[in-house]
Amino acid sequence: MEHIGRTDDAALMPKAGPRWPRMGRRVARAFAATMLLALAACGRPDGALLPVDVGSEPGSKVDLLAATTRAPSDQPGVVFSGERGDTLAFTNIVVNIPPNREVGSIQWPQRMPPDPARDFTVTRVDPLDKAGAFQWYRNLPGQRRRVLIFVHGFNTPFDAAVFRLAQFVHDTRADLVPVLFSWPSRGRATEYIYDRESTNFSRSDLAYVLATTAASPKVDEVVLLAHSMGAWLAMEALRDIALKQGRVPPKISNVVLASPDLDIDVFERQMQELGQKRPQFTIFVSQNDSALGLSRFLAGSVQRVGAVDLSQPEYAARLERARGITVLDLTALQGGDSLNHTKFATQPDIVRLIGDRMVAGQSVTDDGPPGAQAVQTVGGAVTNVVTAPIRIFTAGAASLR
Repeated sequence: MEHIGRTDDAALMPKAGPRWPRMGRRVARAFAATMLLALAACGRPDGALLPVDVGSEPGSKVDLLAATTRAPSDQPGVVFSGERGDTLAFTNIVVNIPPNREVGSIQWPQRMPPDPARDFTVTRVDPLDKAGAFQWYRNLPGQRRRVLIFVHGFNTPFDAAVFRLAQFVHDTRADLVPVLFSWPSRGRATEYIYDRESTNFSRSDLAYVLATTAASPKVDEVVLLAHSMGAWLAMEALRDIALKQGRVPPKISNVVLASPDLDIDVFERQMQELGQKRPQFTIFVSQNDSALGLSRFLAGSVQRVGAVDLSQPEYAARLERARGITVLDLTALQGGDSLNHTKFATQPDIVRLIGDRMVAGQSVTDDGPPGAQAVQTVGGAVTNVVTAPIRIFTAGAASLR
């Protein structure tokens, strides 16, 4: 790992064919971009989750439940560290979202205490036991409770996971109850292996959260949204439930995998083991996802699902055999983060698409809004979605065997 930051191709890749030099440059650029983002994150003040009284300041509040396998932190406003905890912990957190901000953006405080008029601000942090977590569900307003369980990705501190879910829920304006499942990530770009092992450490706990949420009479539907390395954790938890219960609970109706850092061979096996009675899957991919380029290098050059090229017959054929999968290729879509790795939450068109359709239970291949242009598709029917260039792949009717 010590030599990955070097820019010379010889230090990055073995001399094994004409593709290595180009891949080496990609990996070097991906690692450099990741490190720049990590350095930018280091400039954020500690303690962003310290509760603040916002008074009459304008803003919108997102009331969320966090379930985590992280160890508690003694540092004020950090709440949970990146280390592994002894038990599954629950916390009720309320985030105040400031007005007049761009869709997809997180307004991090530049200093503490934050300014509620400009910054994301936490107004409540209440630890809960399991009974308190179930009571939190019961206390929510409304008759129909549709729950969104979000699993974050690699290199994500606890405060970043909280703010990302709050931003996403606010910007999609979907009528969903937000639940964060946060696994122990140290929030450092150099801790890929530790983070990966932390997902394995946490899969039984995520399976518990999913199964108990689906079993609650207070919950009508569960949407699972997993990003990056969190997609591996989500698939393993669903697989665990399916093997134990014989199927994924019907209330878990939709699974959205955003830029999944998943070995495509492993994903195909996981889908097989979920059985035929599985949720509808929607996958966001981007061939210019720099973070997944680095991940592919670390994983022995095996294709990652989140960066699959649907124009390649091999990958299109493998996905075509899977029933209930829609793939959205966002490669040509402009905007979002510099690594093209969080477009699901940072690219305004995609945020609106999710809010208007997928998390609302509608098919992404339904007719789009007035004036939307037709987009190119691979393996599926041409559809109207949004005005941005998105390729849509809808898998065939046959199930994986």
